[in-house]
Amino acid sequence: MALIKTKSADVEHFKAQCLAEFAHVNHYWDNQRGAVVAKILPGEFYVSKEYIPIATTLGSCVAACIWDEKNKIGGMNHFMLPLTDKEAHEVDWGQRGMHSDATRYGNFAMEYLINLILKNGGKRSHLKAKAFGGARVLENMSDIGAKNINFVLGYLDDENIPLISSDLGSIHPRKVIFEPQTGRALMKTIDSLHNDTISKRESDYQSQLHALANDGEIELF
Repeated sequence: MALIKTKSADVEHFKAQCLAEFAHVNHYWDNQRGAVVAKILPGEFYVSKEYIPIATTLGSCVAACIWDEKNKIGGMNHFMLPLTDKEAHEVDWGQRGMHSDATRYGNFAMEYLINLILKNGGKRSHLKAKAFGGARVLENMSDIGAKNINFVLGYLDDENIPLISSDLGSIHPRKVIFEPQTGRALMKTIDSLHNDTISKRESDYQSQLHALANDGEIELF
């Protein structure tokens, strides 16, 4: 019981130390890593100067990991669509601190992530990147993953941010854990045929995209 209390106290301790913009993000104790981990969902991102690994699970979405190793700060996003021509306030349907529906789009997800890293001590000239995701999990659905991949590669090239490593495409979902202070990333693929949760989430996500397209909210590719 004492051990459980200690872990709970550690979670609250790290939540208290995280940047104010991310106090709402789910933080949990990872027994294997012996550390508090921040778990981000689609449309979210996270930046930290502390040793708080960031975890997410990806299907057709893409996560960009950006960090400044010299100043020990970095973060990760998780975007669902490549970009929109709308302004941020036009897609902010319920802000959650720095998070909003705008950050489900790659152009806003990248801009918000990089700007917050720089705001908290990172230097643009020191930034490096890793990228993951963009799988075509469901063969009968539109290949949003490929568009997300093309976007993130083009964005990093345009911004002159070196892509150190990546694992993109294929048909398998991925789980990613990123350490923002060091740039270390751990990734494992997930057998989508035996993971109903991921397949269902991807199917629901694709259905939402088509519903939005029918309403004129987005353009599917």
